[in-house]
This record gives sequence, structure tokens and C-alpha cells, in this order.
Amino acid sequence: MDYKILTTDGTARRGVIRTRRGVINTPSFMPVGTHGTIKAMSPDEIKELGAEIILGNTYHLYLRPGMDVISRLGGLHQFMNWGGPILTDSGGFQVFSLSAFRKIGPNGVHFRSHIDGSLHFIGPREAMRIQGILGSDIAMVFDECIPWPATHEYASKSVELTTEWARQCKAAQNDGQALFGIVQGGMFKDLRKRSTEEILGIGFDGYAVGGVSVGEPKEEMHEIIYFNGLLLPPDKPRYLMGIGDFGDMLKAVDAGFDMFDCIMPTRNARNGTLFTSAGRISIKREEFKYDSGPLDPDCDCYTCRNFSIYQTFFRNMREAIEKSTFGEFKRKWEEVFDLRKN
Repeated sequence: MDYKILTTDGTARRGVIRTRRGVINTPSFMPVGTHGTIKAMSPDEIKELGAEIILGNTYHLYLRPGMDVISRLGGLHQFMNWGGPILTDSGGFQVFSLSAFRKIGPNGVHFRSHIDGSLHFIGPREAMRIQGILGSDIAMVFDECIPWPATHEYASKSVELTTEWARQCKAAQNDGQALFGIVQGGMFKDLRKRSTEEILGIGFDGYAVGGVSVGEPKEEMHEIIYFNGLLLPPDKPRYLMGIGDFGDMLKAVDAGFDMFDCIMPTRNARNGTLFTSAGRISIKREEFKYDSGPLDPDCDCYTCRNFSIYQTFFRNMREAIEKSTFGEFKRKWEEVFDLRKN
């Protein structure tokens, strides 16, 4: 994998990630294929929207349909009929957020499936083995995503564990598969700095910041995003995990981040909330009952003219960075979605 910065506008970066299965223009948003598919959309529709990479959830794919099924069908790309790059998370976030029972140890986590209550174990080496079977282009290290709020003592122990697991993942890295390290540390800057230094010391193909947007106030999250973004090396991709709010992503790009993922676009669409260049629309409101006009007159995609605001948003953002007008672009979107107070 190779990363190159094409241009910058302040601390915002316009770059390109080259993988074995294609190019990713950054800043980039990754649609989430929880069970190997983007809900309610086909791979062709995803491509038409301009998405160049998608994210697969290791935890969900491991439990259902399972590694035996995906392995026999030729890996995740074949399973979901997607020829472009795929990034898989390690399963750590879901283990800690979805499992009713979990026991953390130095070698990994024992947990019960949220589906049927069956007992499982995933540790660093297991996470790498599973991601190897999936055959993703970019894998993530196994980490502990702590809840908010958390004490400094607990967060410190979690950083220690995350670093050790990162070392084990690095030792078990699959041939031909890029591997990203993950920085943790909660809302504590000293722990964020320590975690960053330790993860950088191991050395990875890219670096992610995890443990944000877990319930903390927006002000604290944005402060950590800017703080941690400046600590990461400029020659590697920077991935802010689990972020999909426009205001948060604008601030993150301003802090130098390149990659994002979130279930927000498909979840909002399924619930009738749409995002346009003029702001949010709740399509279930009575006023739209007999409205046959386009969702967004300024967008020429199939859905808006007759799902694509996120890909349009990032395409326009990349163009703004190239033209050194990112600040103006950021202000416009903050005004449209009333994001300045967030």
C-alpha cells in the first residue's frame, strides 16, 4: 500500500491511497457493509455513487455467515461481489459494545454472541487470522474501545493492553494485507500522546484514532480530534473511526484526517432523514406527501434527481482542498446544517 499527498490547504490534505485492488482518493468516506452488504444497495449502486472503498465488520461476519462460508466462497470480495478495496475492522468495538458478557484478558476477550448467546474468543492473533480469511486490503489491529466516561486509571490500563495487542497483531500480519494501528486513550491528552508514541513505535501502514464519538460532549471530542490529529505522521493515512456527522468530519479533515466510516447514511435514509446541499429533510413530513420534485436540484445523481450526499460531499471537499478553498467550503456546510454551535 502506498499513500501520497497531492496538495494541502492549511492542515487539510488531498491525497491518494494505492492498494492492490485500486485507488482511494482522500479525504474519503467508507460506506459500512455490516454483513457483507451495504443495506438496501447493490455493489453497482455503490460504485455509481463514487465510493472507492467499503468497510466490512469482522465481528458480524465472523458470527454470521461465518468464516467457513466466506472462505469456501473465495473471500469477502467474492462473497459480496465487490472488486474494489475493502477495509475490515478488527471486531474490537463490537465485542465491547454488543456482547452481553465479556471477559478481558491479556490475550484477548471471551464474549457471548449477541445473536444466540454462544461463547467465543477473539484476541489479536485471532483477529488477524479472521481478517486474513476475509481477504481485506486493509486490516485493523485488535484494540480495546473504552466507554465514556472512564477513569484515568482504567484508560491507562486500556492503553497498555491496546499497545500489547497491537504488537501481537503486527507479528501476525498477513502477507499482502496492509495493517493500520489504532490510538486510544479516552479523553485524556497525556494518554493519547502516550498511545500515539507507542503505536508509532511499532510501525504500521496507516494510523487510526479510535474511542471518540462514544457519548462524550462534542467539545471534548473535537478537542481530542485536533490534538490527536497533529500527533500522527504526515506520510501515512489517518483514519478517524466511526465518525459520520458532517460537522465532525469537517473538523476532522481540518485536523488532517483522511478516512472516515459510519453507518449513519444508510440508517438515516431507512428512517426517512435525507441530507441535501440545502440541509436536512425529513421525507416523512406531511408537506412532502405530494411533492414530486427532486430531492436536491444541485445534485445530478439518480436518487436526488428522480443516496449520494456523502460521496458528493467528499468529492466537493477534495476539490476545495485542491483549489485552496477548504475554509470557505467548511463555512458553507456549517451554515447549511447549522453546525457551528456543535
